[in-house]
Amino acid sequence: MSLLLDGRRPTIAEVEAVADGTEVALDPGVLERATAGRLHLEEMVAARRLIYGVTTGYGPLAGCYVDPDRSAELQRNLIYHLASGTGDPLPRRTVRAIMFVRLATLTRGHSAVRPESLQCLVDWLNADLVPVVPERGTVGASGDLTPLAHIALALMGEGEVDDNGNRRPAGEALAVRGWEPWEPAAKDGLALVNGTAAMTGIAALNAAGARRAVELAQRLTVAAAEVHGARLEAWRPELGELRPHPGQQAAHARLNELAAGSQRLVAAEPAWLPDDLDGVGEAAEVPQDPYTLRCAPQLFGAVLDALEWHHTTVSREVGAVTDNPVFLPEADAVIHGGNFYGQHIAFAADTQVNALVKTAVHAERTLARLTDERRNDGLPPFLQGNQTGLNSGFMGAQVTASALVAELRTQAHPASIQSIPTNADNQDVVTMGTIAARKAADVLGMVEELLAIHALALAQAVELRGKDGFSPATRGLHEAVRATAGFLADDRPLQPAIAALTRRLRDPADPLHHLP
Repeated sequence: MSLLLDGRRPTIAEVEAVADGTEVALDPGVLERATAGRLHLEEMVAARRLIYGVTTGYGPLAGCYVDPDRSAELQRNLIYHLASGTGDPLPRRTVRAIMFVRLATLTRGHSAVRPESLQCLVDWLNADLVPVVPERGTVGASGDLTPLAHIALALMGEGEVDDNGNRRPAGEALAVRGWEPWEPAAKDGLALVNGTAAMTGIAALNAAGARRAVELAQRLTVAAAEVHGARLEAWRPELGELRPHPGQQAAHARLNELAAGSQRLVAAEPAWLPDDLDGVGEAAEVPQDPYTLRCAPQLFGAVLDALEWHHTTVSREVGAVTDNPVFLPEADAVIHGGNFYGQHIAFAADTQVNALVKTAVHAERTLARLTDERRNDGLPPFLQGNQTGLNSGFMGAQVTASALVAELRTQAHPASIQSIPTNADNQDVVTMGTIAARKAADVLGMVEELLAIHALALAQAVELRGKDGFSPATRGLHEAVRATAGFLADDRPLQPAIAALTRRLRDPADPLHHLP
């Protein structure tokens, strides 16, 4: 079934669906608006209106007039000079998301792009023909000029494509299908390369993945609390009512929901001083749990609030009109402005990075307590399942988790403030939004690896405790993990299990993300 584009802003879930292979279709009204917008542009050009990028040069060369008769050459040269990216190719899933976000923007009817150009993007998405796009080269100022230019270049039959997993010249892939290369004219080239589609496409996938990662982190926290026999008192909803951050209230509710039915968590009961206390005495146990358990609603609450801001910001940007210039056919107007400026996404991506890194820190600290025989409430050291000393259990995996946190912390420096003047000082303050979004994607990937280690260790701890009394949520999580890796009795390489579980965490359709 195709996803219909009718000029509305798509959801983040729809961006992810198209990234993962869902086909798209255009509502007839979209093509009608595109035709009207194109006619409006042609009328302006015939009247010899000065229109940036159509009858002028680009950037600081906008002071150069260009005869409308050479518009096609002007559009091609725009794509040629911008196709200068470096680095490894972006993942094909990411490129599909970028193409869809750009297509959604163009369907809004304010870009003066030909209907044929819209259909070209649709055809490429539905054929799963994916341009090879270098990951580096955009400062996120006049939008994502460089990566979008590589997409446009492929549509023109130049550059390279990923053709169902095979890298080949774009012209060759078109010839095999009997397709003609796309030929940009008037504003077509500028319409495809201008705007925030690359940073927004990446950020949309990050938004969806981050929500799944934090949901898993909360499940793992409940499992850890059960393993340690933690106290439910600190998760009482009244604490969230007294400190009314929406995320904290949601975290209280979710943690309690996941803990429902557990016989291993300690209900809140009044405690009393001993009758024979004379001055100072020592309690049998500390009446509060460590922060990884006691402050979980506050930590995850702040994370959820940060991710919600990111999610809201990206949702608004998906399908927003981020061109320059912008056309208003009903008002016979063309507006030159800066909607391509990606600061919203840059700030949101950096905020998401901080939230994800803190989630990883929490997971690593919980794992460290779980594997330390001095602090794990009677479990064997490093959760080894047989013959301590001969076997080392999760010792190496815990070190890997520490290394991941160290690397994650190096990624926490914000990209959104790294403005550097460029383009002959025409772009004198820039956003680095795509760098921020790419960095967030890298961070999310490492967090998923760390959560995979944590999940494997917690499944081991649940079995070492004897599975009786655990909540249905934790039993379901344990079974889901065991579908990938069995109990660790004698030492074996854990890398294959970590990699396999990480792949599952990255798959939106995996049953692990749909547990009750």
